[in-house]
Amino acid sequence: MTDSNLSDGFCLSCPTLEAYAGIAAEQYLNDFGCTGENERPTLKISNPPNGVKSFAVTFYDEDAPTGSGFWHWVVYNLPADTVLLPSGDLPEGALEANSDFGVPGYFGPCPPVGREHRYTFTVHALDVEQLDIPDVHTGALAGFFIYQHTIDKASFTVKAGPRSG
Repeated sequence: MTDSNLSDGFCLSCPTLEAYAGIAAEQYLNDFGCTGENERPTLKISNPPNGVKSFAVTFYDEDAPTGSGFWHWVVYNLPADTVLLPSGDLPEGALEANSDFGVPGYFGPCPPVGREHRYTFTVHALDVEQLDIPDVHTGALAGFFIYQHTIDKASFTVKAGPRSG
């Protein structure tokens, strides 16, 4: 289920989602005309690279009609021994950055009526135990800190839509 990985074996997967397949109905946002449950899928991290000290995970809509995509979820300071991110609580010490909704948390997909969008989950293996990201920030600024410390990454993409009006 990995779309891309830079080293052999490092993988991000989901037991309930197939790469490039449609996201589950309950994982859609419950807002902007969508009626999902905003349920974050369980994610599995496999075969991390040597030297990883923590992880960050992002969920990004590359097709959002903003000119710069849309950050639906950014979580960082995940411990290096994290192998499973369940749909519920995050591991102790993990922090969520502001999404492009302006607040932290996971926000499921809700593409515009009649359009299909690609949404990419990416796990970043980081060379630091913790990122020191300012309290007031955007997903893009969090990404700036994440990319400065990424030693490897793996991702998979799912689709949402088209939905009817």
